[in-house]
Amino acid sequence: MSVAANSNDNVYDRVRNAILDGELAPGAVMSQVGLADELGISRTPLREALRMLQSEGLIESEPNRRVRVAPMTPEDLEQLCIMRITLEAEALRLSIPRMTPEDLAGLEGYMAEMAHYAEAEDYGRWVVPHRAFHRALTAPAGERINMLLGQLFDHAERYRRLHIGQGPSAWATAGHREILEACKAHERERGAALLASHLARTGFEVTELLDSEYDPVELKLALADAGGEIPTKRKGRRR
Repeated sequence: MSVAANSNDNVYDRVRNAILDGELAPGAVMSQVGLADELGISRTPLREALRMLQSEGLIESEPNRRVRVAPMTPEDLEQLCIMRITLEAEALRLSIPRMTPEDLAGLEGYMAEMAHYAEAEDYGRWVVPHRAFHRALTAPAGERINMLLGQLFDHAERYRRLHIGQGPSAWATAGHREILEACKAHERERGAALLASHLARTGFEVTELLDSEYDPVELKLALADAGGEIPTKRKGRRR
């Protein structure tokens, strides 16, 4: 393996992507040696990558130089959704007055790509414009805000993968369209409320998949604070 492939940044990206993609299963416990062998990476940069991933909340330290991939739980998902709703809705409020015609045209382009790949049920390609759409919505709010939102989006991807093929709104584009129309109309509060409801919908549906008995009370409160509404269950698939 080349020196570049074993750099700290590349090893961090390799392990992080393996966690987010499910290659490393949630809750899996392994030694650092075993993890290095499984992923074909060097042990020295792996230690630094694990330190960074632990600070990000994707890895938990275990005794005897072992590590555990952070499990996926309804409690963790609820906190993740609360963070996204609170920050992303406010970032959109800040962004809407600053959006240019070029910004809106870019969002339309991402919508078209999402619809195309949703029709083909090509999730691997769909997620690229989907991520770009959400980041373009809040880009005018500032770089630091969007760096954090990008991290939260990536963490949510672990849960979204449970949603694909199961949750009825996993491939829906209607919510994105409504948000974009609010941006075009310069409706800050309506756009923020629609975005909050959009993010919460996936959270509620994945929570149901994880634990049908779990009641995300705090998520409901955060959604109400953001001006959103608890979504009604949809029947069938909408694109």
